[in-house]
Amino acid sequence: MINKTLLGTAAALCGLVMMAATPASADLLDDITQAKKIRISTDLAIPPSGMMDSNMKPTGSDVEVAQLLAKDWGLELEFVQTTGATRIPNVLTGKADIIISTLSVTPERAKVIDFTKRYATLQSDVGCLKSSTVKDWPDLKDKSIGVSRGTTQDTTLSNMKDKDLKIARYDDDATMVTAAVSGQVDCVASSATIINQIGVKNPSRVFESRIPLATFDLAIGLKKGEQRLMDKLNAWIGENVKNGKLNAIYKKFHGVELPADMRS
Repeated sequence: MINKTLLGTAAALCGLVMMAATPASADLLDDITQAKKIRISTDLAIPPSGMMDSNMKPTGSDVEVAQLLAKDWGLELEFVQTTGATRIPNVLTGKADIIISTLSVTPERAKVIDFTKRYATLQSDVGCLKSSTVKDWPDLKDKSIGVSRGTTQDTTLSNMKDKDLKIARYDDDATMVTAAVSGQVDCVASSATIINQIGVKNPSRVFESRIPLATFDLAIGLKKGEQRLMDKLNAWIGENVKNGKLNAIYKKFHGVELPADMRS
């Protein structure tokens, strides 16, 4: 005869094992609140959005957006250094809570992460050496175009199969800019602000925007399914667009205001 006490104990142990094997439903907003810290994936090598100042402290438009968010929420801020290619993996693997790093909203990215409403925009161009004769796509024949791997510019150019473009891929924006500054490439595909930075680093190689690619919405990226965190981030963006703080940050570093339709 089976001992009922032993049977009950075995059933209870089985239940505990099953519970341990089933992952608990986590809520990232609760985790952030309990930790009293938010980990933000930000590239600190893409001026003027992210960079280090003369005292080796983070600065830039994305940096100040992250700092404002942490301050408003009463949280400690931890920057998780990233490149264009590692921004999304940082949140998917739990290394970072959110992304604030010139992250353009694209359908491909929306398949793997969620986006908040936009907090800024990014004008993307093909920029070339000012002394070059490049005016349109046919003028790029046989010219290498520097691009940061994994960015929207990389994807956009890669999809232009009909133009037979020569693309030189670099691991991050800083390496791409160095290639332009040192004469390895005479054209780059990047944001208008980064294109303008090339001449600042080397006045003998001034670059300027020649061919427009697109204007992208920039948003905060986060892991899929974190609706409470998404709602809170969207409310925060809405409030700081309305009070002008996000516009002031953007104008401070990019020299222009956010689009009128964002500020109205």
